[in-house]
Amino acid sequence: MDLGIEGETALILGGTQGLALACAESLREAGVRIVINGRNAETGAAAVEKLGDAARFIQGDISDPDERARIFDDATAVWGPISILVNNAGGPPPGGFGDHDRATWLAAIETNMLAAIDMTERCLPSMTTRGFGRIVNITSFAVREPYPNLLLANSVRAGLHGAMSTLAREVAQFGVTVNNLLPGLMDTPALQRVYRAQSLNENISEDDARARMADSIPTKRLGTAEDFGPMCAFLCSRHAGYMTAQNITIDGGLVRALL
Repeated sequence: MDLGIEGETALILGGTQGLALACAESLREAGVRIVINGRNAETGAAAVEKLGDAARFIQGDISDPDERARIFDDATAVWGPISILVNNAGGPPPGGFGDHDRATWLAAIETNMLAAIDMTERCLPSMTTRGFGRIVNITSFAVREPYPNLLLANSVRAGLHGAMSTLAREVAQFGVTVNNLLPGLMDTPALQRVYRAQSLNENISEDDARARMADSIPTKRLGTAEDFGPMCAFLCSRHAGYMTAQNITIDGGLVRALL
């Protein structure tokens, strides 16, 4: 299927590995020019090599407001205005209520909520002027069904969804859509940190913690990056122009909510 976005430019934050890199791969297959961001230069170089000539890497930490300004400026200097923005950041540390101090809370809010809002604000003017834009936020299924021992993620990602849901209705008339992708239990480095923590807290092996997670999913397996990227590309396509303010859960049937 021709997604109608060949020649567009995408900025993918935290895009050097995992789910965001899968999004970059699917967008690249659709002919989109890619700018990926990440903190590690070696990982970024490997991702660019995988994506090919129409991909560039910009090193930087999106949890730092000054770094975000530089990342945006450097990204637009590559191929001009950004028409597709994929917001993504590593999840905050696991833990229950009362396990985190104020500094940890503020870091989670900055990284997993304010960073996405900031970068969206920077990209929006050119999108609304042109009459085309796609914003996709990679968050978590925990927005729909809070997950045990992930207090920070359950909290700050819900806050981001509230902001983005409001924005979606404000910019829909300008041809800009805002949608959220909610991965379930995907076997990426972020989830591996969670089941390692569970193995330590519960005195079980990592393999047992991982198998228990997989068994909790109707598909009886953890998700992969390859399960994820094509949906991101579709939401960024011309075909999805009438889809906005939506939460698309990619979870193998894990979430039991009706809506």
